[in-house]
Amino acid sequence: MPSKKIDLQQLIQDFPDFPRAGIVFRDLSPVFSNVDALHYISNEFSNRFKDSQIDFVAGIESRGFVVATALALQLHKGMIMIRKAGKLPGNTIKKSYKIEYGSSVMEIQKNALRDNQSILIADDLIATGGTATSAACLAEELGGKVAGFAFVIELTSLEGAKKLRALGYQVHSLVVYD
Repeated sequence: MPSKKIDLQQLIQDFPDFPRAGIVFRDLSPVFSNVDALHYISNEFSNRFKDSQIDFVAGIESRGFVVATALALQLHKGMIMIRKAGKLPGNTIKKSYKIEYGSSVMEIQKNALRDNQSILIADDLIATGGTATSAACLAEELGGKVAGFAFVIELTSLEGAKKLRALGYQVHSLVVYD
């Protein structure tokens, strides 16, 4: 279904000094509650990755689940969850990493991917790239291939997307902030 052009930046709300002083939180809640914006996001990413081999769309907890689900439906693919440690049942693998204001651990279920299956990793925002790099490492440890990354927001000053591109990954962002 074609979607009209949506100015996502007009819908994104800024919250200065959240979750701590000096951080501007870019809130996508108004974007996610707008059905036209969701259609626009899934159509834009679907078009950008139309020539990529994709078996699954992986969403990074938690706002990435929204983006990944909308995109998975558009692409007619399954969705895989990459979650914070302790949130997935069964056998998992874990990867610790640094984020812009601390550190964290992500995990994926061991049976989420088989060798050579290709995933598109989706999240709401790319900042320093720690979470995204961790997600790629988890997928690749299971034998999967990363077809690319889809981010609604890119914070260029933190250079996460630049790091991913330097590693050879295809990265697409819809809204870019310095």
